[in-house]
Order: sequence, then C-alpha cells, then structure tokens
Amino acid sequence: MRKDLAKKRVFMIAGHAHSGKTTLSEGLLFKTKSVPQLGKIEEGNTLSDYSEDEISRGSSINNSFLSFNHKGNFIQFIDTPGYSDFIGEVISASFAADFAVIVIDASAGVEVGTEKAWDVIRRRGMPCLFFVNKLDKENTSYEKVIEEIKSSLTKKAVSLVCPLGRGSVFKETVNVLNKQKTDSLSGEDKKKAADFYSTLIENIAESNDTLLEKYLESGDLELSEAVPALKEAVLKGGIFPVLTGSGSALTGIDDLLDTIVDVMPDAGSLPGIPAKKVTGEETSIERKVGGPFAAQVIKTISDPYVGQLSIFRVFSGELSANTGFYNSTKGKKERITQLYLLQGKEQKPEETVYAGEIAAVAKLKDTGTSDTLSDDKTKVLFEPLSFPEATYSASVKPKTRQDEEKISQALYRLSAEDPTFKVGRDSQTKELIVSGIGELHIKIIIGRIKQRFGTEVELGQPKVPYKETVTKSVQAQGKYKKQTGGHGQYGDAWIEITPLERGKDFEFVDKIVGGSIPRNFIPSVEKGIRKCMKEGFLAGYPISDLRVTLFDGSYHPVDSSDIAFQIAGAMALKKALEQANPVLLEPVMDVEISVPEEFMGQVTGDINSRRGRVQGMDTKGHKEVVKAEVPLAEMFKYASDLRSLTGGRGAYSMSFSHYDIVPQRIARTIIDKAAKDREEAKK
Repeated sequence: MRKDLAKKRVFMIAGHAHSGKTTLSEGLLFKTKSVPQLGKIEEGNTLSDYSEDEISRGSSINNSFLSFNHKGNFIQFIDTPGYSDFIGEVISASFAADFAVIVIDASAGVEVGTEKAWDVIRRRGMPCLFFVNKLDKENTSYEKVIEEIKSSLTKKAVSLVCPLGRGSVFKETVNVLNKQKTDSLSGEDKKKAADFYSTLIENIAESNDTLLEKYLESGDLELSEAVPALKEAVLKGGIFPVLTGSGSALTGIDDLLDTIVDVMPDAGSLPGIPAKKVTGEETSIERKVGGPFAAQVIKTISDPYVGQLSIFRVFSGELSANTGFYNSTKGKKERITQLYLLQGKEQKPEETVYAGEIAAVAKLKDTGTSDTLSDDKTKVLFEPLSFPEATYSASVKPKTRQDEEKISQALYRLSAEDPTFKVGRDSQTKELIVSGIGELHIKIIIGRIKQRFGTEVELGQPKVPYKETVTKSVQAQGKYKKQTGGHGQYGDAWIEITPLERGKDFEFVDKIVGGSIPRNFIPSVEKGIRKCMKEGFLAGYPISDLRVTLFDGSYHPVDSSDIAFQIAGAMALKKALEQANPVLLEPVMDVEISVPEEFMGQVTGDINSRRGRVQGMDTKGHKEVVKAEVPLAEMFKYASDLRSLTGGRGAYSMSFSHYDIVPQRIARTIIDKAAKDREEAKK
C-alpha cells in the first residue's frame, strides 16, 4: 500500500483558532480506530496538542503530524494552529500537503484565521475542501455559512452533503450523490438534498465542456460521469467541496473520510513539482516511488529524547535507514541512521520511507528547514519556504549573568525550529533583540525558554538607535597643554565641521600644509574625533553625517604625543558641536500595510497619529495597501495595535528607509531622560 501513490493522501487542517481543528483531528483518528479513545482538549489528552504550552492554553501552537488508514489508503495529515501569530506553521504545512481542509465554526462563520489560511492555500494553488464544524450548536445555519464562503472566499464553493437537522436536533449528514439515501428522505430534508444535488451537478457540468452538453440536454448526469469529473474539477480548483458536521459529536466524520479518499487528490495525481538543477536549469520532479530521491525539509523541532528532528516530505523515490542523501541547498552529503513516521509526539521507526510520505530523521549536521534533499546524482532544488517578516520585536536580557550563555543557546535552538522567530544583537544599542509575528508569538517563545531550558529572561521594549548630527558649518580649535615635571603634553588642532547628506556617516579630510602638524600625529587627531563622535553630544548617541576637515594646528618638538593630539581632536570637536546647532536623528521605516477597504480610514488616521506620512495607496486582490513612512519609535507595538484596529484582518511589513530629524519637543524629552540616566549611573 505504501508504495502505491494512488493509495496515499496528504492534507492539512487549517482555519481560525477554536474552530475545532484539533477536535476534528481527534474525530478522524478515533473513527478510523487509530486511537482507542477520543481525545478531548479540555482533558489535555489529545494526540495532536501534546506540548505543555498547548495543553495549558487549550489551543494549537505547533504543527502536529498524524496518520490513519481508511479503505486501504494510508493517510497523513497536519493539524495546524489557528492564531495569526503562528501563520508560519500554516505556511510550512502547505509545502508538505497536497490539499487542505479548512474548518469553519458554524456559529462564527468565516473569521480572520479562515481568511489567512485561505490566502496561504490559494498562493500555493492547493485543492481545498471546507468543513463547517459545530453544526450541533444552537442558532447555526449551514446554508448561511456556505453563502459567506462564496462571498468572502470563493464562488466555487459547492456542498457535497445535506445536514439532517441542526442545533440540538442535528442528527447526521447525507452525501447528496448517494441517491439511494437521499430518495429515502422526506419533507424539508428531501427538498434540501435535491437542491444541493442540483447545484452540485450544475457546477460539475460547468467544469467539463463534454458533460455540459449532456447536462443541457437532459438536466442531469450519470454518477459514473459526475464523480470522475468532480475529482478533476477539485484537482484543478474548479470546485471547492463543502461538508459539515460536528467533530466533538463525531457527526459528518464518515462523509468527510469518504470525500478525502473518493474525491480529493491522491499523492500521485498532482502534477510534477517545479525545481531547478544546481546548474540553474529548470526542471520538474515527477511524483513516483521509482524515481530519484527528492524531498524537502518543512520543519525542524528539538525533541527531548532524540535531539534535533528534521521533518521532510518525500516527493519522489525512497529513502532507507542507515544510508544518506545529498543536501542540494547546502551542497553537503548527510549520513542518517533511523527514520521515523510521526503520530503526534510519538516517533515510529521505519526502515524505508517512500514518495508521498512525510517522515522524520534525527541529528542531521548541516540540514535545516526549507533545504532540498536529493540523491547525489540528481541534485535538484525546490522553491524555498517563504515566511512573513517578523514585525514584533522585544529586547531580552537574562535575570542573572550566569544564564547568558544558556539563553543564547536556547534562542539559537528555538530560532532553528521557527523560521518566523529571529534573534540578533543591535550593533549600536548592544541589546539582544528577538522578533516574531506578534506579541503572543514572543511570549510563547519566552515561555519555552523557561520550560525547556530552565532559565528566565526579562522582556523589554528595544531602545531606538538614535543618532546625532549638526546643521551648520563651524570652525573650532582644540588645544591641549599640560606641563608637569619632565616631559609635558602638547597638541593643537584647528578643524571645520560640515553637515553631510543623510547616510554619508563620516568623512575626515586632511588639509594640513607646511608641517603645522607632523604627519604621524594626523591619524591621532582623527582617532580622538572618532572616539568623541561615538560618545555623542546631546544625549550620548553616536554622531553621524559629518565631515571634519583638519586645516591647521601646532606642535611642540618634545611635548607633543599621540595621546595629546587625540585629546586636542576631541576638544576641537566638542567646541564645534556647541555652535553647530546639533540635532537628534531617528530611524524612519518604510511601512506597507494591507487591510480590507473598510478599515482604510482608521489605518491612515492611526498612521498620522504616529507622526507617519502616507506615501501612496494601492489595491492587491481584496485588500487595500497603504504605503507610509513612520518613525521606528512609533512602531514597536504596531503589530498588536493593527490587530486590534482591524479585528486581526490587517497585516504589515516594514524596512529601514532613512534617518530624519526628531521634532524639537520630542528631542527635548529624549535628551532630558538621557541626562537623568547619566546622573543616576554616577550614584
């Protein structure tokens, strides 16, 4: 069975948080007798959500890899988180799955997480079915949710089932293509099933020109023609089936299982995967067991027992334990020992894994998430996984100095597991900065540091890397003369400082003529000036965008020295800065915000309140895109604020643009605080 791609299905379950994805996953496992009892989130015993942070929160945070057998088919699936902060997990799953099941809460309808999952799936061009969950809740309407799917996501959504009853009297679902079952219905149920059937057959006919002629002539299609045409339409994105039920009550699960096997694409029916040879030549990898080995790592996790675990999807060929492969991305060979198939937190040893399967291997030396694995003859490269930019940042420091090394190791491991989590040190402020998709994302990561590595950190708002500069040209003299017993110290330098364009940093110009300062002391003057620039003048921030011209000076044949001219250079710069109208500079970011049209007014108003300037607007798909320049100081909490402002439907990215002068009122506050901090540091 595992060598037959037609007998394999690989899918992902996605949707809004608390729509019932994990409960549905447990229902699938229980119905197929893959688990002896039905796991429940409230009891913390689900096979899917097994980590401590998931159990305590009662919701998914990580992808969970599960499998079952049904009608002689080997089926693997990925239960993904619904919170927007963990959209990276959904993206990762989309590179491993062949199709998706989007779960929608019948009482809530299409929510933010539904839209985000749909966006990921459509970007990947994946077939998809919708499962309207929790139809046993009061005040729910299956038909209303279908209309919402059609208006918000796709007009190609078509129901495959008819629910019998709803709310507390919801009993079961009936596949509308099962004529024997629908003919046995009566009253309103029979009429509703007939309406669903008619809509489905019409959509199937419209997806196939040959069948459309038959349908227009007879008004119906034979099932022997309709079912293959339905599968073809689903594969090509012409139809997105809709089913319904209740994961907790195990209603509608049988119809979902049968649809996964009978309608959704098997692991061999999808087209070849675009790839590139290491030479750069484009190619395509055919999905077949007998082909050359080709796979891609879609997730890396740290397991407490086996160490680093690399999870990969095999697209072609097979891989056996105690052999090896070629990492085409890194250009290195890897040796492997044991292979595993995953079932939640369990790793089941396997001697061989085949095309169409998701598997795992431990303790690879040079392999990370997104890497392409192949044999050393084929050497192909798949499209790398693409994740959203980290938009929420915080500074991190250990509670005790003894924990510094342990925290660095912890952050390195966690960033290897989660490509949307970034760690870096700000070269100017010297702070350790962690960045993620949102505040919840960072809090979960920090919680894992304590849970897994037994150490704690303090989170703070990152310091803004301000700079200082001047706004006019000034000349000044720095003369250092000190006479004590024996040799004294003497250095004398005249300089002119001139503002430079933003981003030009620093220029030192030597215009000494006639030997007024010996050549060997000129670098000393520059060294003193550079040191003074690092210390700042207004608030202790480095000075930039400055040209310093050394044009005159004097020296003493005995008392002049390297240190004397360093001090003279620094003195000259300080005197010049006093007269050159120094100002504070702040980093300004290019920000691109994507929101539904109804939030445009609130978003642009919010940008203005952050001292931002709207640069332009555009339309991309169903979203409006606002382009703006906003000071970094105003953006640290923007991920959370935008989520509140748009009900989670907004997204943004930002990158550094330029430095600009800080308004005087705000600069005064920054300068006063810096002076106060210096005073407190002296105590």
